[in-house]
Amino acid sequence: MSGVGEGLGKVEVKLRWDPSAHGEPPRHLDIVAATYSADDPYGRPVYVVHYDSRSPDGTINMGRHSETGMGFGFVEAMMLEFDRMSSAYGRVVVGVAIHQDGGRRTFGDITGAGVLVVEGYLQLLADDFAGVAQSTAATVAEFSRDAAGAWGFREMVRGFDSDPVLFAAEMGGIRQ
Repeated sequence: MSGVGEGLGKVEVKLRWDPSAHGEPPRHLDIVAATYSADDPYGRPVYVVHYDSRSPDGTINMGRHSETGMGFGFVEAMMLEFDRMSSAYGRVVVGVAIHQDGGRRTFGDITGAGVLVVEGYLQLLADDFAGVAQSTAATVAEFSRDAAGAWGFREMVRGFDSDPVLFAAEMGGIRQ
């Protein structure tokens, strides 16, 4: 954990959900992180990290990935190492998207869903997606640098009605 006044160091985003009922298509959720340049923090993402990728410098990566949930707690995890991230980046938005392979599914359709954001033993966010129950994707956290270069956290649970690809493109924009 980072010290007082140093900003965030290593942050972990964890995701849980229960598997589908017998005979239903698998429920597949993904953590997605979009990184924005310090020069254009609300523009297009410089890069996006999800289950099949990592950041070019290795500061954002998936430690665990599940395509079905398991009902055994947090089955997917993403690590963000802000203490190593280049000063070229000024903002990172993290969200969760539901794959729509077996027909439209919202967070209200997913049992046991939850997200946890922690830095070491410090819990920054815990949410069960109840506030975005009608959405197919949601942002959960925004991380940004202050004028001194220290990274900070802001809870940002906002629902979207998007598939994972579209969500990755729109998740960090300014909403009207």
